[in-house]
Amino acid sequence: MGGSVAFLEYVNFGKAGVKISRLALGLGFRGQSDADEGERAIERAIELGINFIDCANVYGLEDDRANAGTSEQILGRVLKRHRNDLFISSKVFSPIGDGPNDSGASRYHILREIDRTLGRLDTDHVDVYILHGYDDETLLEETMRALDDLVTAGKTRYVGVSNYRAWQVVKSLWTQDKNGLDPLICIQNPYNLLNRDLELEMFPAVQSHGFGVMTYSPLAVGLLSGAYVPGEAAPAGSLYATVRAERFEGHMDATTRAVLDVLHEVANAHGVTVAQTATNWVLSHPEVSVAITGGDTAEQMDDNIGAVGWTITDDERRRLDEVSAGGRRVLD
Repeated sequence: MGGSVAFLEYVNFGKAGVKISRLALGLGFRGQSDADEGERAIERAIELGINFIDCANVYGLEDDRANAGTSEQILGRVLKRHRNDLFISSKVFSPIGDGPNDSGASRYHILREIDRTLGRLDTDHVDVYILHGYDDETLLEETMRALDDLVTAGKTRYVGVSNYRAWQVVKSLWTQDKNGLDPLICIQNPYNLLNRDLELEMFPAVQSHGFGVMTYSPLAVGLLSGAYVPGEAAPAGSLYATVRAERFEGHMDATTRAVLDVLHEVANAHGVTVAQTATNWVLSHPEVSVAITGGDTAEQMDDNIGAVGWTITDDERRRLDEVSAGGRRVLD
């Protein structure tokens, strides 16, 4: 299968005029140790019509902090061929060292890290620069002014936040409005059938303020990928048979098993995979602008794209909503 996919929809990112694909590729590279294979995965995503690539200064091969920055370096190789066709995000906040200023959302850290990110990407700007968490040790006005300065300097086109609560987003928007600063255009938070926390306060805030929503972990860190069967051991070599083996039994509880049962039924009815069905459910919510999918290989990208181009029925949506009601499990 080559070329772009005609049924991949492009939408405005919240109130912004820019058009983004409803699927984005996240470069956490949890299961990838080969930079060349990672580059091929990005190229395949672009061939399939994905124009949104999500990164962070701490992302690296095998999701190992010792490899922090390698995801941006790999993306930088691709940008030499595709910069004008892609919408790129990167993030700042998480620890990138042991120094006293190696994390957080201070002006010092933000301005230092954007330059490091641009150097690894080998480009002069990112399209949206995102705070990877809320910093309660730094004045919000300092943080928001620093982000505004990056927009003014042309180092980012837009700004956003990740892993914020709804009140923190609204407070940030109020601070920006009060000081005449460039507003946030998006939030990036986890959302899946096992963690529906966004529906409680964030979705109402989205409806009120109109910012875009980019969700990550649509497969609940792989539990909803279809690789794991209730009542059976995790497949050899899989995430929950290796680095997360001690968490598998607790995560594969009655709720997870019930969700998987319905996912299998819906997937079979449409001739698609469990993973594609789980992601399609995420995208069926009008508040969600884009779902971030992980793709360590080109083959995984071919599978991920099957989440779009079809829609679960109202009855299937109701059944999935009922079986997953109240889910607020944070798995990452």
